[in-house]
Amino acid sequence: MPDMYATQALTHVVPLAEEFDKNKVTPGVLGFIVFAALAVGVWLLMKSMNRHMGRVNFEEAPDPDAVSADAKTSGTATGHAR
Repeated sequence: MPDMYATQALTHVVPLAEEFDKNKVTPGVLGFIVFAALAVGVWLLMKSMNRHMGRVNFEEAPDPDAVSADAKTSGTATGHAR
């Protein structure tokens, strides 16, 4: 029985859809509200990310290859070279 009502509703809507000009259909108010909500959500996420990145205390560890190369070149200062 519910299928019959859906079918009847579609038969009444289909002729109305033919009246619209496909070049003039716009997203309307609902499209604007969805777009604005997405923009606000992205802005809030970026603000939160910026705050969290500001709290990160990062100190880069020295590269082990660079440390061993520095030790080889500065071997005269440590007394290893003759």
